[in-house]
Amino acid sequence: PDPGLPFLPGCAIKDPTKTSFHRSQTLDFKNGYAFSRLPREGVGGETLYENQLSQEELDDLCSKGATLTYGQVKRSAPSSFTPAFVTYDKKVLKFDAYFQEEVPISAEEHYRIRQVGIYYYLEDDSMCIIEPKVKNSGLLQGKLMKRHRVPKNEQGDYYHWKDLNLGIDLPIYGRTYRLVNCDAFTKVFLESQGIEVNPPEELVSDPYTEQRRTPVQKRIVPTGPDPFRQFLTYDTKVLRFYAIWDDTNCVFGDHHPCVIHYFLADDTVEVREVHRRNDGRDPFPVLMRRQRLPKIFVDKNKNFPSCVLEITDHEVQEWYSPKDFGIGKTVTLLGRTFLIYDCDKFTQDFYREKYGITDFQPVDVNKKPLEKAPQVIPPYNGFGIPEDSLQNCLSLFPKPPRKDIIKMLENNLKVLRYQVALESPVPEDKNRRFILSYFLSDDTISIYEPPVKNSGITGGKYLKRTKVTKPGSTPENPIYYEASDFTIGSTVEVFGHRFVIIDADQYVLNYLERHAESFPAATVQSIRDHFLPRKVVVETTSSGIPKKDLDDLIVEVQKELRLQQPFNTRQFHEAFHHFDKEGSGFLDKTRFLNICDRFNVPTSTILLKKVRWKGCCACG
Repeated sequence: PDPGLPFLPGCAIKDPTKTSFHRSQTLDFKNGYAFSRLPREGVGGETLYENQLSQEELDDLCSKGATLTYGQVKRSAPSSFTPAFVTYDKKVLKFDAYFQEEVPISAEEHYRIRQVGIYYYLEDDSMCIIEPKVKNSGLLQGKLMKRHRVPKNEQGDYYHWKDLNLGIDLPIYGRTYRLVNCDAFTKVFLESQGIEVNPPEELVSDPYTEQRRTPVQKRIVPTGPDPFRQFLTYDTKVLRFYAIWDDTNCVFGDHHPCVIHYFLADDTVEVREVHRRNDGRDPFPVLMRRQRLPKIFVDKNKNFPSCVLEITDHEVQEWYSPKDFGIGKTVTLLGRTFLIYDCDKFTQDFYREKYGITDFQPVDVNKKPLEKAPQVIPPYNGFGIPEDSLQNCLSLFPKPPRKDIIKMLENNLKVLRYQVALESPVPEDKNRRFILSYFLSDDTISIYEPPVKNSGITGGKYLKRTKVTKPGSTPENPIYYEASDFTIGSTVEVFGHRFVIIDADQYVLNYLERHAESFPAATVQSIRDHFLPRKVVVETTSSGIPKKDLDDLIVEVQKELRLQQPFNTRQFHEAFHHFDKEGSGFLDKTRFLNICDRFNVPTSTILLKKVRWKGCCACG
């Protein structure tokens, strides 16, 4: 505020630039001691003007009275202010107490006594409760209540050190703590403040803990074999027997190989099943858990149930012992019959020393191998090729037959084509001609019929590409047609249809001559003889006769033949083929004139001289 204005509402001027209103710190620590000092700055960091008077003059002014009549009155300087948290720093009141806790879920104890320590901090009137940790107590011990000011009642009051004393009940958060004792500092502090401290009480102990601390009486061991001595003598010593569990009487039963362990330490028996790879069973590690197995039961009453939850010594007359086990013996364990066929070396040594047994010859339990039934291949059904159909009998998921990749690569796109005629008793099929294609890459055959107009027969694909077996071959050992089987005049039987080879492609002759070493000489010679007349015609055409004169001669002969009406050209060709039995394409003069006389063909001497008596099937 302005020095000229009173410090009243409405007369104060607020500085809008001022944003800090904190007070300076006057408390500090030095060398571990708390002390107070004068503020160095005002509120918000304002500058404080130092006094023009010294400290002594200020003390003199404080001691002077209102008047100077009676002279100066000297007064002592006020004592310096010390906060409570500085005065009571690190000063704590400690009380020994206990509380009772109910145990509703235990049959051995109904309540338990828990001993705690209550700490009261004088510097800020806060409290905390700590329970000493006991090893293996099973309880959450340690700090039960963290340090804070504890409410005393619902009016908002807090506990003060004046409310604490020995021999009182202190309710805190639903629990009642009984204060029974305190330390020396607490007692001196309370008495210095005028509080009469009550006499200490005895700290109550937990009855269940005291009961556990009492020594356990030793059990009187009856006369007989000492089980503890047996345990010390035979600990970690186990008899191992190899046995077979015969379960074939049950549905889907089998012979199960098992291992029987007899523990000498406590006369218990364990059975483990030996699992093999892919045996189709769940790999349970234990077939019969380790336990004492009864051998002979005591005679039961008729009303006694045959199945009991637990077997004791009263129900059993005799238990299984090592003398009941041996190679070749059959033992029944909990309804299962086991045949013991072998044992390990330790077991043999034990029986040799204990019972004097020396015969440990193993029993042969190996199954005789079953005779493998021969695999009968069913007869070929006619669908597909035999190799492909055979795969359905060899595996569940058939695979295609393996192919000769080298042969397919070497003979790719190499096809031998032949002209064949159908051998059939039907008159309409005699004049049908087909193209038989043999693929060298995979020895397959396809047949195609060129369409002929107005023949009444639809041409096209007659047989798709497939392998064809020779007549007389069996499905178990099929024999397929090869390139060496196709000669001029030979018969090819394809699925009941007979075809006669009457012609071949020029590529067939070229291929056979290039690979003559891979084919029979008869096959190559047959193709050569078939192409010989064509070769003669070519040589004749390429001789000294001009091509124009040869064409004129052919036209003149055709004119003479047209004069004869009607003239059957097909029968004329068939007659030439009939007399040319060797297939050479040549006829002698006598046979030629006889054929011409049969069909009333004029035989002009001039034309015969021009033809030079070299007739062939193509001259007509």
